Amino acid sequence: MKVFMEKLVLSLLWVALFQGCMVQSVEYDHTASIEATHACYVILQCRRDPMKPLYNGGIIQNSEFNSGLMGWSTYRDIKAGVSSSPSGNKFAVVHGAGGSLSSSGNLLPSHSVYQRLQMQSDTHYSLSAWLQVSAGTAHVKAVVKAPNGERIVAGAVSAQSGCWSMLKGGMTAYSSGSGEIYFESDAPVDIWVDSVSLQPFTFDEWDAHTRSSAAKSRRRTVRLVAKGADDKPMANASVSIELLRLGFPFGNTMTKEILDLPAYEKWFTSRFTHATFENEMKWYSTEWSQNQENYAVADAMLKMAQKYGIKVRGHNVFWDDQNSQMKWVRPLSLDQLKAAMQKRLKNVVTRYAGKLIHWDVVNENLHFNFFESKLGPSASAQIYQQVGQLDKTPILFMNEFNVLEQPGDPNAVPSKYVAKMNQIRSYPGNGNLKLGVGLESHFSTPNIPYMRSTLDTLAKLKLPMWLTEVDVAKNPNQVKYLEQVLREGYGHPNVDGMIMWAAWHANGCYVMCLTDNSFKNLPVGDLVDKLIAEWKTHRTAATTDENGAVEVDLPLGEYRFTVTHPSLQGTVVDHMTVDTGSSESQHMIRVKA
Repeated sequence: MKVFMEKLVLSLLWVALFQGCMVQSVEYDHTASIEATHACYVILQCRRDPMKPLYNGGIIQNSEFNSGLMGWSTYRDIKAGVSSSPSGNKFAVVHGAGGSLSSSGNLLPSHSVYQRLQMQSDTHYSLSAWLQVSAGTAHVKAVVKAPNGERIVAGAVSAQSGCWSMLKGGMTAYSSGSGEIYFESDAPVDIWVDSVSLQPFTFDEWDAHTRSSAAKSRRRTVRLVAKGADDKPMANASVSIELLRLGFPFGNTMTKEILDLPAYEKWFTSRFTHATFENEMKWYSTEWSQNQENYAVADAMLKMAQKYGIKVRGHNVFWDDQNSQMKWVRPLSLDQLKAAMQKRLKNVVTRYAGKLIHWDVVNENLHFNFFESKLGPSASAQIYQQVGQLDKTPILFMNEFNVLEQPGDPNAVPSKYVAKMNQIRSYPGNGNLKLGVGLESHFSTPNIPYMRSTLDTLAKLKLPMWLTEVDVAKNPNQVKYLEQVLREGYGHPNVDGMIMWAAWHANGCYVMCLTDNSFKNLPVGDLVDKLIAEWKTHRTAATTDENGAVEVDLPLGEYRFTVTHPSLQGTVVDHMTVDTGSSESQHMIRVKA
């Protein structure tokens, strides 16, 4: 009996130790809301009553305010209370917060109630809340005071009066201790708050979610079956598996220097399946002087890309930045500008019709408004319509920066991106346009929880979504940060492709070079190669069972299967594309006599 008990204790100890090494994690919740009120697309982004808090509130106490203001406090001795909607939903209201003055006479930000929290180091926090304001529309930020005292903007939303909007964001704590969460606006409004959630994930938990999501989104298990000419299964046949082209689109920016440098050409084409020309298709590159158009460089680059089967994104038809316009464009009269734009639009779109997979149509028109200021608020929507009429092949992208990168940028919050996209597709005649979400992704220090939450939110547009210009500013953690961004994009189920903004120039790159001037990889280039190799990893050989079948787990892509068998005098070659529709599918390889 004593020996038995000792063995039992040792067994239980082993189980406990084993479980202690496992990543115990709450499943990540991709839920977001941009409340749909139209059969085809979203118009309003708010709803009468908020949804329940994600993760039951996580570490937030009394997240639905069903226990009054228990766990919550207010700043500056401002009164707060709990109100109820006609449906009985309870929420927090700060009374008289909007428009108060500081002792120096300056207008103070409007604040919500706040809650003190105990936060852990090396932990990602996923944040969500439902917000409403007392009047009009206001930009409302979620703010987390980290244990080290840093004030972090963890997300923002254009909140409205009369209905609730979901803010989804996040931040990372690098030290342990007391923190705070609250919401604020520079507008003189009262902020109503409900269904607040802050869910912690250790770095290991977060990374495990990313890997699991990537496995589900980017790979499929396929059952291969080999049958002979008599339709009988070929048992013990050897199958060689060769990946010809990775299915997940991954590319880089290309420059005109590639036309004259074989080493550049070899380095680029051996890695990337997709490309964006850095400047060569832009208006200022093809018509620097009025009525003197020249597409020779862009044509040659496209021809080279086609030679290697590299798919090209068109960048761009127009750029809304005042400073990107040629000197001859700026002083044009309204009629002259319209004529120049029509010429540009028609010539560039028809020239490359059917040859491009995407167009960035009016680049960065959340931050800039050159064409809107000249032609009116519907200028972008009209341009999208005309591009779509001239070429029905490419997806038409709304390409913008800081949507993923900077939660504190008021121009690029997800709700404003959604509103602009809806303005474009609700314009008369635009209902059938093939539109896409383009997120530039120029990072310095990435806020990874915010990046994921924003992808969750924009995925609700139900449009193709790409990271279009990925780079990370030079710093001691550049390689680490770039890996985080690329893994997050690759792992998110709603990201359809990624293009890096790391075009090579002899005199230096935009912010990030992957190689030196001899096309030898720099550390970030080695990282890119490592990830490409990892994403291509697959079983290269298999043997069929007695039923002539074998199951293989493969990354999405184009494959060549080569079958050998003692009964065959030679080999049999077959091809297959493994895509998102290949799950649990069976591919028959028929061997002819």
